[in-house]
Amino acid sequence: MRSLALLCLLAFATAAHAAAPEQHYLDLRDRFIAKFAKAKENDETYKQHDSALDELTGVLRGLVGPVRIKGLPADGKSNVDTLFKEDVGFGHLDGLGFAMEGDKQQAVVTTTSLLKHWLHEHSKDGMPQEVDAALRSDRFYYQAIQDAAFAKYAELPITKPASASAAVAVLGVRGNGDLKGPPHEIDVVAIQGDKVYFLVASEAAKTAEIPACKKVWKQMMARKAPQDALAKEDQAMNAYTKCFAKEAPSQSWFAATVKKAQSQLERLPLR
Repeated sequence: MRSLALLCLLAFATAAHAAAPEQHYLDLRDRFIAKFAKAKENDETYKQHDSALDELTGVLRGLVGPVRIKGLPADGKSNVDTLFKEDVGFGHLDGLGFAMEGDKQQAVVTTTSLLKHWLHEHSKDGMPQEVDAALRSDRFYYQAIQDAAFAKYAELPITKPASASAAVAVLGVRGNGDLKGPPHEIDVVAIQGDKVYFLVASEAAKTAEIPACKKVWKQMMARKAPQDALAKEDQAMNAYTKCFAKEAPSQSWFAATVKKAQSQLERLPLR
């Protein structure tokens, strides 16, 4: 019994030590957020804000370590791009962000501890708390990166590398307006050890409208209830994307889209 207790104590101490660097980052981030919540917005404040993001980037580089993703810059910066609570885009996933010019391809690399903490912070937004469920939810892809909404249209059946504990790919549409239309963005998330890789390719897929789903949309929009136009459109969009996910595997473009998602996964430095 004494040996078992000692082993449990050692395991707890190891876990606490492993979480300590992440906690240092979170404490620092939260101090900055509290500071800028009280600051007057002026040139000096903006200068301090940029300096704070640089400091967070330095801590994240120490947490995440060197990252090489094919086609993206080697030096990442904080994916948290604002510490002002009232800014659009506040609360992005904590991690190192990498991007091509124009943001057509982006990536975030973080740790499992930071991911789980971030999911908990967004629980009030309806974010699933289990990692696997979160990675299959459009809420994750909407809130983790960029400032635009995201509609998930289908999951893509990629092959998980043996070295990874998880690999998920989704097909969707991102934007600040109408999200209905042929999806073209492929997002891939892979977890290996304590590292989480999230890759976004905004113009990766060439798909097409599915007539059966177009019919579903029209039927939903023709209903008398609910009378509220936005609520009706939300319900129609939900039915439309569910139809799309069901019908997508039988479409001529689906195999090529899955292959593209697999090639995106292979860009990640998974050993």
